[in-house]
Amino acid sequence: MNDPIRHPNRLAGIDVARYIALAGMVFVNFHLAMHAQPARQDWLDTLFKVLEGKASATFVVLAGISLALATRSMDSAKARVSIAPRALFLFVAGCGNLCIFPADILHYYGVYFLLALPLMHARSLILVVLIFVVTVISLWAQLTFDYSTAWNWTTLEYEDLWTWSGFLRNLLFNGFHPVLPWFAFLIFGLLLARLQLEKNHVQVFLAISGLIIMAGTSRVAPYFESYSFRWLFTTTPMPPGPLYFLMGVGTASFLIGGCLWLAARMSCLGWMAKAGKMTLTLYIAHILIGMSILEYFGLLDGSAGLITTVWSASIFLIAATFFTVAWATVREHGPIELLMRKLTARSSKGSVA
Repeated sequence: MNDPIRHPNRLAGIDVARYIALAGMVFVNFHLAMHAQPARQDWLDTLFKVLEGKASATFVVLAGISLALATRSMDSAKARVSIAPRALFLFVAGCGNLCIFPADILHYYGVYFLLALPLMHARSLILVVLIFVVTVISLWAQLTFDYSTAWNWTTLEYEDLWTWSGFLRNLLFNGFHPVLPWFAFLIFGLLLARLQLEKNHVQVFLAISGLIIMAGTSRVAPYFESYSFRWLFTTTPMPPGPLYFLMGVGTASFLIGGCLWLAARMSCLGWMAKAGKMTLTLYIAHILIGMSILEYFGLLDGSAGLITTVWSASIFLIAATFFTVAWATVREHGPIELLMRKLTARSSKGSVA
């Protein structure tokens, strides 16, 4: 969630984008956990449809950028020694989180990071080809296998998640953030990190191109609504078809470019950057603490509406942001980030700046 390794010349805009993406995930995950009823206000329903899957896709792209920036001054062996134990930490923490919240993303992160280890210094052309290959294999899998296997779409329960076959199927193919095609988002982040992200023209290019991709994808999607295979060409994350991937790439590019540009000119965004360094802590907190409070007040039974979801997510984010800003006066990294560093320090000793 956070930068896996501290690196010099940290770009504040990346942390700002990470915070905004986390905020979007909190809204979406609270909505999912609360089984919130549709709103009377169309704009509110539209807001959640826009956020669904886009915030988490942006998170994965940001993870790719962070991995690349963190390891670009290391040789391949040193990068593997630095990142592999942290990937294992995220996978184990995510599996624990999965027992509480079925849409956990951390265990997927651990796998994405491990898969990315051979790619840290790969040529850009190879990364582009791999993005294409991963998305094509994902489309082939969706056309070949039953995407609905093990799913109860009413309750969003995955019936054989804790069997070997079910866990692997969920992880690779039809979970909330499966390797196919979500790993391609991380590869895209590795590619973006090779740009001169501190340059104004690159930031503007990313923001404008992202906006164009988003607008173009939104215009194309309706043309498939009359076809039987339209489920492959929606911009929703389940199933994650080609248009969803393009929408995720566009959203991430727009947000990252815009945040880099704004953060370089607006020092008032510093509080977002501070919170953006602690997103692993905030992600776990919004599940362990935020959703526990929702359960205590009886808000997870499906009776609450979207307005209640908005208020609940907003109150959590305000409280969590105050905590991170206060914590930042004492420590640069959040509590869970510090724990991860401590537990993985032995195996990555000598490779962390």
